[in-house]
Amino acid sequence: MMHTLLQTDLRFGVIFTDRATGLAEVGCVGEVVKHERLVDDRFFLICKGQERFRIINVVRTKPYLVAQVEWLEDRPSDEQEDLEALASEVERYMKDVIRLSNRINKKTEKETPEDLRKNLFPTPFSFWVGSTFEGAPAEQQALLELEDTALRLKRERETLRNTLNYLTAAAAVKDVFSSNES
Repeated sequence: MMHTLLQTDLRFGVIFTDRATGLAEVGCVGEVVKHERLVDDRFFLICKGQERFRIINVVRTKPYLVAQVEWLEDRPSDEQEDLEALASEVERYMKDVIRLSNRINKKTEKETPEDLRKNLFPTPFSFWVGSTFEGAPAEQQALLELEDTALRLKRERETLRNTLNYLTAAAAVKDVFSSNES
């Protein structure tokens, strides 16, 4: 597949699969932005996620999956939501999670960026937030499948709120045990 990619536009589809649920219907395009060929003919890749797609028809499965797809875009929300306000709230939760996580792991405060949004509009910001939920592929897939930015931001807000509650409890327990050791 890499040899084909290197001869074309360096874009490929990424789709979630696991033994329990099988092949997901929705995936996203990954673009290789940097690559390095290793001595054993493997590759080290840095990729950037791009537009989403839904699989219409699997064309072939060997040597790698090829499918006919339709492109997905977010639909306008059914409710009148202030997307900027939602995105700002998600950003605040992310900053709080990062700060508390850094404190628990004894990292310096300087590691918390001031502007997580980096001038991103709410929709691309919501996809970026979802990409940070590493270790939770089912949640990332659920976020990828949502076609409403407001719903995606609300779900991310809830996930971050739960994470913050968990970290707050973990920090309290850690503080109790560390004060008992003194």
